[in-house]
Amino acid sequence: MNLKSVFKNLGPGPIIAAAFIGPGTVTVCTLAGVNFGFSLIWALGLSVIATVILQEISGRLGLITGKDLSQLIRSQKGNPAVRYFSMGLVLIAIGLGNAAYESGNISGTNLGLQVFWEAPTLGFSGIEIHLGNLLLGILAFLLLWLGNYKALERVLVGLVIFMSLAFTAAAILTKPDWSAVFAGFIPSWNDANLPTLVALIGTTVVPYNLFLYASLAKNRWSGSSDIPWMRRDIVISIVFGGIVSMAILMVGAANVSAQITSALDVSKGLEGVFGSFAKYLMGFGLMAAGLTSSITAPLAAGLVICGIMGWDQGIRSKSMRASMGAIVGLGLIFASLGIKPIQLITLAQLANGVLLPLISGWIIWVASQKDILGDFRNKPFYTILAALIWLITLVLGLKSILAVLGISL
Repeated sequence: MNLKSVFKNLGPGPIIAAAFIGPGTVTVCTLAGVNFGFSLIWALGLSVIATVILQEISGRLGLITGKDLSQLIRSQKGNPAVRYFSMGLVLIAIGLGNAAYESGNISGTNLGLQVFWEAPTLGFSGIEIHLGNLLLGILAFLLLWLGNYKALERVLVGLVIFMSLAFTAAAILTKPDWSAVFAGFIPSWNDANLPTLVALIGTTVVPYNLFLYASLAKNRWSGSSDIPWMRRDIVISIVFGGIVSMAILMVGAANVSAQITSALDVSKGLEGVFGSFAKYLMGFGLMAAGLTSSITAPLAAGLVICGIMGWDQGIRSKSMRASMGAIVGLGLIFASLGIKPIQLITLAQLANGVLLPLISGWIIWVASQKDILGDFRNKPFYTILAALIWLITLVLGLKSILAVLGISL
């Protein structure tokens, strides 16, 4: 098997990488590097392992059953009350969650845009409308409205590759202390870095990506014979995405800015390495990251909403266009409430870290059922490994809630 064959048969994995390398990744990884150096790189390594395992399970579910996760929830047998409760929970978690997440994506993209153009803010009846957010939201919706899956994949992969090369080159040019970098793979945490640690996991192991990959995988491949290709696809894409996240953290660790509130603040700390080009590098990185996630978040939410409701999931169907439009619209409203973008992005990532155990636990349970996957269900060792990952995310999520409430264990 040659390298050309591997890349030719890559599937939607790069879209998943495009989804989690969003403005939240750039912001959280940068802040992790600024505040804690290389000490939390291990969290990104754990996130890569967790993401590969959970996305493989979701992809396998899609291939074997021919249904995505939302369709599986809708068609599950047993107590109707449990089924309707599950459907409602997913609609709320993914629908409203992705709308809030979309607001962070749009706001993050606008942070990058501010490097090139400071869009005006318009006021209507006490509500501030950021013109940059509005224009970027419209752009994301137009790409979803006019595009198809293959066209979107090309746009997303192109943006991610260009952005990834920029951040990886930036990390190398900062000339990091490699012994300190490798020491960062040794797990350690404390009360001060716990919220950032949870956010790092949340920015990589994104709940809606589990639904998105199952849906895209079942359309890309057919049946159990393509499981090896699906696994290669997700491993290559997620590992590559994880390396990019680590590069962003390393760039953050080289930052000497006293306070980080915008892309300009980040770029100022890198002027010693890149000179005046630093702000344009960071601006483009945030814009590319934001646009990729601004497209994938409504796409995933639309697939989930239509799957749960039994509607047509074709990207040009009325139901998909209405669902995606609703997510983008709500994201624009949330982004216009006067919350500082960097706070919005960080809180969205923290919420993902808390939400993850609920969704990943259900996926692990479904994949262990013989009546659903037959001989392709999780093997005992794999279930134990997945359960350990679920337990880690659960503990971290609970700790973050207690930290917010001011309760220490």
